[in-house]
Amino acid sequence: MGDVQTREQTAVFHDGLVSIVSPAWNEAPTMPEFLRRIRAALDGVAAKVEIIIVVPSPEDPTAGVARANGAQVIYQKRPGYGGALKEGLLAAKGEYVVTMDADLSHPPESIPDILCHRGDAEIIIGSRWIEGGSADMSAFRFMLSKILNAIYRRALAVPVLDMSSGFRVYHRRILEQLDLESEKYDILEEILVKCYSLGWRVAEVPFDYQPRIAGESHASAIGFAPHFLLTLVRLWSMRNTFDSADYDSRAYDSLVPPQRYWQRKRYDLLKEMSGRAARKLDIGCGSGRFIQSEPETVGLDIALPKLRFLRRTNPKLVRATCSSLPFADASFDVVVNSQLIEHVPYDREIFREMNRVLEPGGTLVVGTPDYGRLVWRITEAIYKFVLPYGYGDDHITHYTRFRLLEELAAAGFATLGYRYVGGGELIVKCIKREEL
Repeated sequence: MGDVQTREQTAVFHDGLVSIVSPAWNEAPTMPEFLRRIRAALDGVAAKVEIIIVVPSPEDPTAGVARANGAQVIYQKRPGYGGALKEGLLAAKGEYVVTMDADLSHPPESIPDILCHRGDAEIIIGSRWIEGGSADMSAFRFMLSKILNAIYRRALAVPVLDMSSGFRVYHRRILEQLDLESEKYDILEEILVKCYSLGWRVAEVPFDYQPRIAGESHASAIGFAPHFLLTLVRLWSMRNTFDSADYDSRAYDSLVPPQRYWQRKRYDLLKEMSGRAARKLDIGCGSGRFIQSEPETVGLDIALPKLRFLRRTNPKLVRATCSSLPFADASFDVVVNSQLIEHVPYDREIFREMNRVLEPGGTLVVGTPDYGRLVWRITEAIYKFVLPYGYGDDHITHYTRFRLLEELAAAGFATLGYRYVGGGELIVKCIKREEL
């Protein structure tokens, strides 16, 4: 029992640095109490704390008050809340970065509650809208926030209820990968969606949003609406490219009926052909539902964001290329290679490697479009038109059924049978011959 740590114990930072970043504009009246409450809340929780206040100009009295109370002050070079937040994040040196408003609507006393969840995800959001959270605000702002979050959550397929909350904890390393464009409050959605699309985890922790104790809010729903709309369109385009970490997973539940049918039919055939096996490998697993449904299967892919995303369901993940598998001979009873070989340059070593890692008599399931079929060429043309950000333009090696079966035979496989998805996508089941 002595080795068990409670949630409260894990909140303590014995070493390392916690950064607090707060854009502040005309917040001089609240600044002394804001800084005092931060230090009180983190006393005994974080050994080292830096507080960074970002102000628009030296003329803002917030700067002098913040500096007099021991905070680091930087002046923003780019306009708007987004510009201030980007510069604050860039200046932060802590392993964990807390972002919050300086008007005390984000209670500093809630910081330890959010920090103690740092092991659950790379972004931890102080949320008004999950169970246990609340918001003391006008009915108009309440309704507007709910609508905005619902639209963004649905359109961008990010499972977060409070996407517009600026009260967050970030693992600093994930921020270094971002190229941020937004200059207004829509930067909050941009950061969240881009991080989620890179496969990073997001968790929500409830908190009670408080009314500001002085001054007026700088957020204008009418003024910022165009920015939110443009950001929504830009992020939607990004979310619907195959580079997005969860693209394969979301396709299974696509709102486009043909795509949903295709994904589910493929899933059914892969499950049927691969069967049950204690040692199974999925090469080019992506973030699809097949690998997610088999937590004991080893997933291999070259795309790091997709492997990050799969951490939620699959503990056995390997990053490698399909032409040089990092496994010993005869390591697996079943190997699945679905929708991969058309995405990589032709290399006979790909087929030899699959043979090498299979037990003699083991099963190989390979799927790829059959470019010998007119139905596939028509289907691909339609697919490119309907989903221009999808996989269509990434097919660089075109197989026909006859060519694929020849390659499999040359690599030491005996074909047992094949099936089609939609009359165009070929899935072949074969076994490794005992002797070449």
